[in-house]
Amino acid sequence: MPKLTRRSLAAGLALFAPSARAQAAYPERPVMLVVPFSAGGAADIAGRTLAAHAGRYLPNPQAGLVVENRTGASGAVGTGFVARAKPDGQTLLLARIGSSAILPATDPRTPYAWDEFTMLGLLDENPFVLCVRADAPWRTLGELAGALREGPGRLNFATTGPATLLDLGVRHLFASLGLPIDAGVAIPFRGGAEAVVAVLGGQAQFIGNNLSDMAGAIADRQLRALVVGTAERLPSLPGVPTAREAEVEPLARIAGWNALFGPPGLPGGVVAAWTSALAQLRQDRDWMAATRRVGSIPRLLDPEETRDYVRAQVALYRELAKRLGLV
Repeated sequence: MPKLTRRSLAAGLALFAPSARAQAAYPERPVMLVVPFSAGGAADIAGRTLAAHAGRYLPNPQAGLVVENRTGASGAVGTGFVARAKPDGQTLLLARIGSSAILPATDPRTPYAWDEFTMLGLLDENPFVLCVRADAPWRTLGELAGALREGPGRLNFATTGPATLLDLGVRHLFASLGLPIDAGVAIPFRGGAEAVVAVLGGQAQFIGNNLSDMAGAIADRQLRALVVGTAERLPSLPGVPTAREAEVEPLARIAGWNALFGPPGLPGGVVAAWTSALAQLRQDRDWMAATRRVGSIPRLLDPEETRDYVRAQVALYRELAKRLGLV
């Protein structure tokens, strides 16, 4: 048997070192986390919250994540960018209900399919809330519904464009109230935060939106919440009726959500790294607290559970759009 010298041992170890370093090095450089909506909105907040906490659980925690806002076409621009990105784990998507479920379910022109992405995990759900400005004359959903019924088309609501949660959720509410789906006039804005500002500035009279976008304005008594689409009252909104209490129970099916997706064909090692990282967020009190602070409810699902969840969401909005005559 040949004698094992120090030189031959070092040479043998060198053969294994590159693969070991490559495995441990992911990500080699900061991961670009694409947020397909504008800065300051619910998607941006969720993306930056994830970037601030999740990177520490990756094999190379020093690399971190960098948020890049790529807006346009109701989130399709940024989402499509990730669909075409190199599948090396360096470009990921903060997936949103509007761009990753509603658009593929309702618009055949969407340049990607809902199921072509590598799904890494669901992050959270965000309640849908209907609000008016705090000094508006309508103190209940019933009063606002009465005004819409008496003067169809006279009141504006702020949205982020057709086939988004802000638009589809409000039209679903109209149908639940027995109103025509054009009872209010939709005024589109580039993001949820801009839509909120429009209501505060009087450009629109009401808005249905993720709680994350409106929690601050509600807390500051700039907006008045009329109904929240949850089964039970939220601790942060104890005086706001649920969908059932307001007699619009179908609204409880509407909720925003955030997930982490990658381009098609991500390597198994990258998927495993993110599956582990997201699982560890369950014990990350800072991430949990930051997520709840903006009105979201943490709900971490693994890749397969996430795919099942998104599949059900696509089916829901496809059926809803057909029922409302939007497709």
